[in-house]
Order: sequence, then structure tokens, then C-alpha cells
Amino acid sequence: MLGANDGIISTSSLMVGVAAASSGPRDIVVAGVAGLAAGALSMAAGEYVSVSSQADTERAELDRERVELATDPAAELQELTTIYIGRGLRPELASEVAQGLMAKDALGAHARDELGLSETLSARPVQAAFASAASFAVGAALPLATAVVVSSHTSMAIAAASLVSLFVLGALSALTGGAPPTYAAVRVTFWGALAMGTTAAVGWVFGLAA
Repeated sequence: MLGANDGIISTSSLMVGVAAASSGPRDIVVAGVAGLAAGALSMAAGEYVSVSSQADTERAELDRERVELATDPAAELQELTTIYIGRGLRPELASEVAQGLMAKDALGAHARDELGLSETLSARPVQAAFASAASFAVGAALPLATAVVVSSHTSMAIAAASLVSLFVLGALSALTGGAPPTYAAVRVTFWGALAMGTTAAVGWVFGLAA
């Protein structure tokens, strides 16, 4: 949802700004295509770098945990036992559980219960990059498709379609998270309108100066 919202807002704002500068339909579409491509690649690159840093940190933590398990297993056992006691287990049961888990997979037990790492939640840079790029592109495709289909009053059509989409996506995002939909929908729509209004003003000023 966030990537799609970003795609809608940034691409529609760019296209509305170009349209306000008295550009023709072809220029508006070219700006939309360029905005989609640049935004998707930017999202992918940013997400890849961010998640790669997270993956590097996770690997460093696991390497450090391997060393600690190899050099002082008794202390690691006590550390795991203390964690389970803190979660509500009786000391005897906590010690028994810790011993059983460490006998089976000591590194996995510490990664999960001490470091909060798991195979399901581990950082995947390439997957994150593709997901971010795809979500942005889906959102950006909406104002671009509007510009292709509508031949007159293009900027107004782009703005209207984008604001309606932002409102719907904002409401759906809130409903998915169990939050009130109206406030979330109005909030994202407001910021989208502000972004488009700002770029329209910039385009209009430069259009007059041209």
C-alpha cells in the first residue's frame, strides 16, 4: 500500500506539474513514464541497500553467537534459561526447555529467542527490492493510464483519478490494520492533493516564464 501510494503521489504530481507548464499530451505521458521508471528503480535501490544492511547485521550477530556458543556454552545455556524465566516459566522448567532446545539446535534457539531472528523474518534484499519496485510501478501506472486515455483536461483527470485512488487505498490500508478508515483516507488524500497543488504551481510559474 505504501509503495503504491508513493507511486500515485509522486508520478501524478510530476505529470500535473508538467501539464501546468502548458505542455502537450505527449510531454505529459513521457514525464509519467520517466517518473514511473525512475521512481521504481529508486525504490528498488533504496530498499535493496537498506535490507542488505539489515542482512549484514543479522549475519554479524549470528557469527558472534556462534563464537559465544563455542567458547562458553554454559553461559549461553544460562542466558537462554533466564530468557524463559522472564517469559513466565518456572526456573526448573526453563532450564529443561533451554537444555532441550540447545541440544537440538543451539544457534537456532539463540537466534530466535535471544536475537529475535527467524528464517521467516530474515532479511531478503532482492525480494524486498522487487516488491518495492512493483508496488511503486502499480501505483504510478494509474495516473499514466489516465493521461493516455484522456485527451482533454488531462491534468484535472489525472488529479481526480489519483485522489480517488489515494482515498480508496488509504481506507483499505486502515481497514487491513484494524484502524478507522475515514481519517487515514482523508490524511493520505490531503497530502496527495498538497503535492499535486505544489507541483502544479511550480509548473504554472515556469510555464509563464517560458
